[in-house]
Amino acid sequence: MKILLIGSGGREHALAWKLSQSEKVEHIYCVPGNPGMATVPKCENVALDTADLNCLADFAEKNNVELTVVGPEVPLVAGIADVFEARGLAVFGPKKLAAQLEGSKSFSKQLMAKYHIPTAFFKVCNTAAEAKEFVRMKGVPIVVKADGLAAGKGVVVAMTMEEAFDAVDMMMGDKKFGAAGARVVVEEFMEGEEASLLAFTDGKTVVPMIAAQDHKRVYDGDKGPNTGGMGAYAPAPVMTDALKRIATETILKPVVNALQAERMPYKGCLYAGLMINGNSVKVVEFNCRFGDPETQAVLPLLDSDLAEIMLACTNGTLKSDMVRWKDEAAVCVVMASGGYPEKYDNGKQITGLNDAKSILDTVVFHAGTKNIGDIVVTNGGRVLGVTAVRKTIAAAQQAAYETVDKIDFAGKYFRKDIAWRALKR
Repeated sequence: MKILLIGSGGREHALAWKLSQSEKVEHIYCVPGNPGMATVPKCENVALDTADLNCLADFAEKNNVELTVVGPEVPLVAGIADVFEARGLAVFGPKKLAAQLEGSKSFSKQLMAKYHIPTAFFKVCNTAAEAKEFVRMKGVPIVVKADGLAAGKGVVVAMTMEEAFDAVDMMMGDKKFGAAGARVVVEEFMEGEEASLLAFTDGKTVVPMIAAQDHKRVYDGDKGPNTGGMGAYAPAPVMTDALKRIATETILKPVVNALQAERMPYKGCLYAGLMINGNSVKVVEFNCRFGDPETQAVLPLLDSDLAEIMLACTNGTLKSDMVRWKDEAAVCVVMASGGYPEKYDNGKQITGLNDAKSILDTVVFHAGTKNIGDIVVTNGGRVLGVTAVRKTIAAAQQAAYETVDKIDFAGKYFRKDIAWRALKR
């Protein structure tokens, strides 16, 4: 089987790495890929414009691609699955209408309200005055979210009235996230601990993966501004078997059924960001694709053929026994450029990548890198995701940081406490 894999980040490197292990996979075209993906067996980077959906479909037809896997949310929200399916091409990922689940916070919240899926109370606001009035009425702490796609950074948890008003002004007045912030969702601040529960679905059957926990804030102890994610680990002990069953029956299955009822069948990976408080599980957000960096912690624990699962999702034949997990733990530490998530410099030479290979059962996933001749340099805020797999979270954490210490670049920054909540337990 030939696969077309869209994307260039750490999540896509992890997908390429796992897909390449399938005996059914003969070749993977990574568009545009990254230097790490180019070193994965069976993988080839191809420089195509990922915004030109018809060009991508032409490439898939010409090269007899049997499955297209879409990593990032932007092409899914733009309708890549519609373009491919119209040509009879199999694609792992939801079509445009179903991808609104991530593409529009207001769509997502209104769907949850209609189908009684547990989430925070909220109000969709079309003007800054309306948003501020709702903040005044409800009080703080409160959460302000840009309605559209903002690369994981369009959420502000405001602890004071001033912070809430600043967030509204930043999104709606300063237009920091462009059109994504033209409308905002203001919602209840939920107490508890967050976890990410991803699932495979073919539009009818829903098979949850193992739960992971992401570390959104830039500094140790979950301090500082939100980022795209500074690290992740799996399995997350906060998500007990009982809570996972509750989440599957009250959130994952109902939302897939709701989209089916709305004539927007959802196929692919469904990501639920959840807030856990005692026995209560509520939705923080849905994403229409694999998480980043959760994927780098979850996929190394998958003990099944990923290509086989993805094909089953596209053709409606998914069964729960296709998805099996190793009885191990994984920790992924993100190595970032100094200054991220604000201003940072690119083009810093990365050394020690070969030395890192000496530590067994660890993988260095490339997120923001590029080649200049034979050297690899930084090319993004999040540069590498260093993942270790061991019997326990503590052992995986230790191995991940040992590997991080072997890699260097000017201004390298990483959190030193990834998986702290699990270890505190």
